[in-house]
Formats: sequence, C-alpha cells, structure tokens
Amino acid sequence: MLKKINDLLAGLPMTIVAGVFLLIDLVPHLAEEFGGTPMQLSVLPFDPAWVTVLISGIPLLYLAIWRIIYNPGISKISSALLISIAMFAAIAIGDLFAAGEVAFIMAIGALLEEATTNRAKKGLNQLIRLAPTKGRRINNGTEEMIPAEEIRQGDTLRILPGETIPVDGTIIHGETSVDQSIMTGESLPVDKSVGDEVFCGTINRFGSIDMTATKVGENSSLQKLIRMVQEAENKQAPMQRIADKVASWLVPVALLIAILAYLFTKNIITAVTVLVVFCPCALVLATPTAIMAAIGQATKHGVIIKSGEALEKMGKVDTIAFDKTGTLTYGRLDVSDIVVFDKAMSEIALLSLTASAEAKSEHPLGKAIVACARAKEVPVMESASFKMTAGRGIFAEIQGRKLLCGSEAFLRENGVSTGAAVRSVLEQLRAQGKASVLVADGQNCIGVIALSDVLRPEGKDMVARLADMHTRTVLLTGDHQRTADYFARQVGISEVRAELLPEEKVQAIEALQREHRNVCMIGDGVNDAPALKTADVSVAMGGMGSDIAVDAADVALMSDDISKIPYLKRLSNATVKTIQFSISLSMCINFVAIILSLMEVLTPTTGALVHNAGSCFVVLIAALLYDRKFE
Repeated sequence: MLKKINDLLAGLPMTIVAGVFLLIDLVPHLAEEFGGTPMQLSVLPFDPAWVTVLISGIPLLYLAIWRIIYNPGISKISSALLISIAMFAAIAIGDLFAAGEVAFIMAIGALLEEATTNRAKKGLNQLIRLAPTKGRRINNGTEEMIPAEEIRQGDTLRILPGETIPVDGTIIHGETSVDQSIMTGESLPVDKSVGDEVFCGTINRFGSIDMTATKVGENSSLQKLIRMVQEAENKQAPMQRIADKVASWLVPVALLIAILAYLFTKNIITAVTVLVVFCPCALVLATPTAIMAAIGQATKHGVIIKSGEALEKMGKVDTIAFDKTGTLTYGRLDVSDIVVFDKAMSEIALLSLTASAEAKSEHPLGKAIVACARAKEVPVMESASFKMTAGRGIFAEIQGRKLLCGSEAFLRENGVSTGAAVRSVLEQLRAQGKASVLVADGQNCIGVIALSDVLRPEGKDMVARLADMHTRTVLLTGDHQRTADYFARQVGISEVRAELLPEEKVQAIEALQREHRNVCMIGDGVNDAPALKTADVSVAMGGMGSDIAVDAADVALMSDDISKIPYLKRLSNATVKTIQFSISLSMCINFVAIILSLMEVLTPTTGALVHNAGSCFVVLIAALLYDRKFE
C-alpha cells in the first residue's frame, strides 16, 4: 500500500500538481523578498507550498529511508537523504517554499531519469517462444508425436519439410536443406546429408530426414542461446546516478558546513540556507536531461537509444564488431553473374532457360533466379516435367531440353562432367563469396549463374569514417571464411572471424574485452542476441532485424542505415562532455551559493531561487544537444 501511494505521488500527474502549487507560492515570496508588501492568497486557507512538500517530499523521504535500510555500506548515504534533511530544516524554520522547491526539483530529476532509462524486456520471451514444443519420435517403426522435453539422447526423430528441428542431432537418413539463420545468421539454407549435424530451432526446408538426438533439453543449442542472453542480461548493471556516487561525502560535508555556520553566526537561518543551496538538484538533473536531449536528437535521425548508459558507453567504444548478413549486407540474394560456356547461347537465353527450370522450385537460389528473370522481363516458360532432389538440385524439361540445375556434385551424379574451365570459374566465384547454380543441357554444362548477398553501399564509407575516429573494426559472422573475407575486403575491414556459432561470437567479444577493448556489437539476427548482450554496448538493425535482436540491443537503427554509426559515436561523445560540464557548473554554482549563504546575503528562499537557477542552466545546456549538428 505504501509503495502504491509513493508511486502515485512520484508520477507525472501529481508532480505537475506539485509544480502548480509551488508556482502559486512563489509570487508572494518574491514580493516579500524584494522589498514589496507581503501578498496574501485569501482563497487558500493554507500555504500552497505544503501541497508541493507533501506530493514531492513523501517519495523523496521514502527513497532516502529505503536506501538507508537496504543499500550496503556507504551507499546508504544518498543525495535523497541530504535533500530530505534540507527539506525538514526549511520546514522547521517556516520556509515552506524552500522545502517544496528542493523536493520538486528532485522529483523532476527522477521523472527525467526514468523516462530515459526504461526499456522493453520482451526479447527473451520471444526467444523462448522459438523453442519447439513437439517432436516426431520413431519407435519400433511407428511415429509418435511427443513433447520436446520428453525427447532423450539417442532417440530417433523424423523431421518433415517445413518442420522445426526439436533438438540437436545427427542425420542418419535422407537429404535436405536447413534454414539455420537463427543460429548462424547465414543468408542461405545449408544443404545437409547423412552424418551432418542439425541444430535445435532450425527449420527443415525440403526433404524428410531421420536423425539421432545428441543434445536435448537444456543442452540443446537454442536453450544455450536463451541461457546466454539471460546471463548476459544479468551482467548489465544499471547506471548509478552521479549524484549518488558523490553523496557519500556530500552529505557529511554539507552537514558539517551547516553546523559550523550555525556555531559561528548563531543564526539558524544561515545554516538552513547552506543546506538548501548545497542540495545536489542540478547535479541530479545533469545526467538525465542531457541524455533525454541526446535521445531526442538521435530519434530524429532514426536512431533509437534505449538508455543513458548506452550513450555513455558508446563514447568509450574503441572497437566495433559487425555481423555480415543483414548488417553490412541487405540479407537478400540477387543474381550477380551469368557465365555462358556454350558459345551459341546468350546470357539472356541462359537466364530464361534456368528461370523456366527453377520456376517450380522452392529453394531460395531458384526463387532468386526466377525473380531476376521476371524483373528483367525475360521469358519464363512452362516446364513439361519437374523433379527436385533435396539438397542437390532440380531436373526440368523445357521445350524438349532436359535441364539439370544444381551443384557440381549433382551434375556429376547425373553423368555430367565439368572441365577445367568450369572449375576455374567456380573457384573464382567461391573466392568472391558467391553461391553458384550450374546448368546442364543433357550431358553438357552450358553455364553457371552466381548469386550473392548485396553489400550496403554506405558500408565502405562508414568503415573509413570509423577508422578516422581511431576505431577498430572486426567482422564476426557465421558465413564461410571465403564469403566473409570477400565482403570484408569490399568494405575495408581487415580483421575477420568466420564460421562462428552464437557462443563463438560471444567468446570472440569476450576475447576483445580481455584486451581491454570497449566493444560495440552490431547485428540483426536472433543468433546475434547473446553477442549483443555481451558487448559493452550493442546496436541492432531495427528496420528488418529480428525483434529479439532489437530488444537485446542498447540501440536500434530503425532505417537500417549503418552510416549512422559514426554519428552515434559523435553524439555519445558530446553527451558525455555535456554531462561533465553541467556537473562542473552545478558544483561551481553550489560553491558560490554557499559563500553567499555564509555571508548572509542569501536566505533559504533566495537560496532556493539561486539553486533553482542552477538547475535551469543545466537543463538549458542539455537542451542545446537536441539541435546540434553531428552529421
């Protein structure tokens, strides 16, 4: 009940009410302080500042007491305790405006900080929902659907096309292509056959397979992925406010100065004035107001920053690790090369024949070839017959021509030989990280169509700008080494670590951190979530990226524009400098106000106004961040 009342009073509506009553109380006090006739507000039978004291003071007192009871060691002494003491001292001498003012400024600071640090926690739940709930077990030749938690190591499971693989295992019968982007981020399904490993949570795209369960329950790859996100989340400690960091010495110093002031001046009002002007309200406002302005500035540019801690840490980053698929590239396949080996045939004719053969295929490579043909308005003809061999290729008859489209191994299995010229082209395409579809007419290989993920054009300039800022760049990807090397060369990244599972990406980031590097991870997939949470600060591609990656990251690029990364770093640097300047300014104002209080120039009311002016300066300086140019 007490907490509910406290939360209600600390909320925005009640804080606005407190501010209105404080403003009502300000007018007569100004008239009295500056030599005018004291004004009386006959419509109110009480001092309006009492409303502010009760609304903003109770949550403040609650926070101070809670920290005394539950915080360990010296952290029991907080800025809330000092402001509570000043509030009660002002009440004791009858200066309710000063008491209400310090409590109200503290309430505003708490609201601003809460507004900048709240972040969604839905990503982990979404990751958990990806876990398969059932599996088809083969027992004495019969199939039975059982809950995934009942699957035991050594069980034989059958996975039909389109089904999610319920546990890790090894294929013992059949061939297929598996979409394992959830684990590795690879843009293409991976062909699998007998003896190959498959992972929990990945999707069987084509052929039916039988597999032996090897890792079940909590030991499966997907459950490890979930556990890594949970563990990394627990490692992320919330940012402690700067005001509370210094409160361990600020409170005793303030009390000591106030006591000495009373002993030397014999004036209790001077002592209370010292307490009022010593309150670290401007210090409390320095961080959340600057962060709120920076977050607003970033939002205008399509960059969603979830916490002030992320901004602070981004300013310290000296190493940025990139995922490849969907981050440096668009994550979609396009036809990149059409190579014809039959001199009597044109590239358009080869594309037409291949697209016609692949028209009924469900494989992503086939779909991309058909899409390319239709985009170029190349004729796509109806096939007389069609047959697909999962994980290998397809056979189709087009206008009497018997075509084979698939891998080199598929063509050899069907009696088509590939000469040195064909193998040389294939080797060159592989070195460029491209997938190849060989096309044979009868017993002759007539051409090859290569497909590649599409590199984001802004990637190279972005990496160059980071290099100018003395920031190291690293590529961490689940793709093959050759593919990774090719794309890294295109954007200018020299350090590449390829063929990584999610846990290996985490290990790579931890290795960089052991080198005393401050690491930022940028990714877009479910498989990137543990690495995003492990990095000091993380950025997700929010436009097309996985919801889980977006929720796991500290920052989301809603337009998928990676050219915003240098902008984000400059913004964070400026925010940290603004906070440091605001803190220094607030401390200087407090120091001058203390001197004036000891000289009896300030009273609790005028001291509160000076103190309020310092808080306004801090807010104004922070607001300048909002419109500053960082491009």
